[in-house]
Amino acid sequence: MKICVTSTGSDLDAQVDPRFGRCQYFMIIDPDTMEFEAIPNEGIGASSGAGIQAAQTVANRGVDVLISGNVGPNAFQTLTAAGVRVLTGASGTIRDAIEMYRAGKLSETAGATVPGHAGMPPSTPETFAGGGAGMGMGGRRGMGRGGGGGGRGMGMPEQVPPQPSTNIDALLERVDKLEKELEEVKRKVGR
Repeated sequence: MKICVTSTGSDLDAQVDPRFGRCQYFMIIDPDTMEFEAIPNEGIGASSGAGIQAAQTVANRGVDVLISGNVGPNAFQTLTAAGVRVLTGASGTIRDAIEMYRAGKLSETAGATVPGHAGMPPSTPETFAGGGAGMGMGGRRGMGRGGGGGGRGMGMPEQVPPQPSTNIDALLERVDKLEKELEEVKRKVGR
């Protein structure tokens, strides 16, 4: 079995990095022998797609379980599609995270724990200067491109899709509704 723990450093005494896509290192560990390999995260500075790139790196190493602080939606989808179990909420050192795993103190997550782009460094309006096709409020004639406003819009944050309810009663109610809809469709098509 191989476990990957996101890390701030390249040894077992380093801290768990709470970010997945922008962690500093991926520590690939055999939990039985504690042999490990520290892999620098090449996507840490990517302008976009860091989570997917990180997930592909982990999956390509044959990892069975990922332990991290948090995982975004694109990374989660890529990891689960590759058959990697995702455990979040780890903290402390890499050794601590492995011990938490062995003791069953980490739980498998059913979805992303943060919205997309959560690990990005804070942005400033200057980061987004220019290129905006927004509604500029400057005093010049904008030529239809919001030229007077400087295009400094920040945009809307990415939203995490809602996760399915784990409430059994709600799920059973949904099953009943779907079965009734199916019966109605069968009746209409003569089956």
